Amino acid sequence: MTKSFYGWRKSRHSEPNGGCIEAGRAADGTVGVRDTKLDDNGPILEFTADEWRTLLHKIRSRGR
Repeated sequence: MTKSFYGWRKSRHSEPNGGCIEAGRAADGTVGVRDTKLDDNGPILEFTADEWRTLLHKIRSRGR
């Protein structure tokens, strides 16, 4: 069964041409990430809350 994600938000680092990623949440706290170029028909990567925090921490620490 596919989870239902809500509250999709574009990345603040998105390009104005519309090529970006969005993140949304499922009722169980899972975070879904999708590519907006695929018009809601592409795959959704799913992360647990802990995996999502770890990913964001790694990304942010590389920019320093």
